[in-house]
Amino acid sequence: MDHTAPNHDGRLDAYWMPFTANRQFKKAPRLLVRAEGMHYWTDDGRQILDGVAGLWCVNAGHGRPRIVQAIQAQAAEMDYAPPFQMGHPKAFELANRLARLAPPGLDRVFFTNSGSESVETALKIAIAWQRARGEASRTRLIGRERGYHGVNFGGISVGGIVANRKMFGTLLAGVDHIRHTHDPARNAFSVGQPAHGAELADDLERLVALHDASTIAAVIVEPVAGSTGVLIPPQGYLQRLREICDRHGILLIFDEVITGFGRTGAPFAAQTFGVTPDLITTAKGVTNGCVPMGAVFVRREIHDTFMNGPEHLIELFHGYTYSAHPLACAAGLATLDTYAEEGLLTRAADLQAPFAAAVHALRDCPHVIDVRNIGLVGGIELAPRPGEPGRRAFEVFLDCFERGLLIRTTGDTVALSPPLIITPAQIQQITETLRGALQRVA
Repeated sequence: MDHTAPNHDGRLDAYWMPFTANRQFKKAPRLLVRAEGMHYWTDDGRQILDGVAGLWCVNAGHGRPRIVQAIQAQAAEMDYAPPFQMGHPKAFELANRLARLAPPGLDRVFFTNSGSESVETALKIAIAWQRARGEASRTRLIGRERGYHGVNFGGISVGGIVANRKMFGTLLAGVDHIRHTHDPARNAFSVGQPAHGAELADDLERLVALHDASTIAAVIVEPVAGSTGVLIPPQGYLQRLREICDRHGILLIFDEVITGFGRTGAPFAAQTFGVTPDLITTAKGVTNGCVPMGAVFVRREIHDTFMNGPEHLIELFHGYTYSAHPLACAAGLATLDTYAEEGLLTRAADLQAPFAAAVHALRDCPHVIDVRNIGLVGGIELAPRPGEPGRRAFEVFLDCFERGLLIRTTGDTVALSPPLIITPAQIQQITETLRGALQRVA
């Protein structure tokens, strides 16, 4: 079945696509032209079930009228307002509403335009805060192997995905990494949080011993590592990281760009796992993916440390032309209304059991070596084809798309993160389509 057309006329040449096999795509384009609810439609009229919420971001489903209308109205009322030394009401309204959703104490919000920018912002705040409180020697940043924190230089420095790092030089100085938590020998096919691996957090003590705590500003981790293959934190692991950071005066940053806004069954994964960090980075679901926006939640005491000196002086020399963009704020407010009206920020908790049962039923399929899940996130890890890492999963992706399902692959792992409005019948459709693809792929 071939629903694609070759790029004979060169109409696709000018766009250098991100994180895409450009040559393969342009020989057989996959073009989406419309979206509504749980579905996309292709340029040749086929309906595609969205199994990944766009790109982990369209949590309330596509084309939500309240959000669309809010963006339209805001564009007509005021298209742009400068964020430096000026403000507009929706920026403050959105910040207040977001603060009420966050874990207690993280009630100061800095707006960005993406997850990558949120990470850069959080890292800079962490280093600047250590200096502002008289700990200027604390400049070192600690990430984690197999972590993903966006694509700016700070993010790829603390990140731990080799392909994202190897072509870009020496990156930031003074960065180190703790071990990842992926342990299939002990934890394969765990339902929810794996039982083994809390002690892996103690690897941070090794880095404290190596560098001395007086040089370390912050540790950044994803509560659930998404882009590296859906790695769920072992029971007790995040609690242990929190204790070690507290013991040594190190800030703990949770990257919740993927897990924020209901993905794990609570507004934030910090609440799902019962661990409160010092900063949380977000993006994606804050506007349901409709307008680019990110936000960093900051513990009030960290914010207040900067609020000294003459009042006419800037306290933090950081920000973006499009911070708190009026259209993004309008979209964010309407998104929060939609989440609240439909109980979407906790719906993943209700669907977690049937979703887990459906994805774990794939464990007997060909090539499947592990299945992982939490909330409405699933990872199905495949054995790599000898000499062709990632090829088998990519072929599953193509097969599913031809049969009306959009999934995401990272390496040889299939990642699922459907919109939070998904029905049990649609969960079954996703897994049955996947089952067929896994049976067909070599």
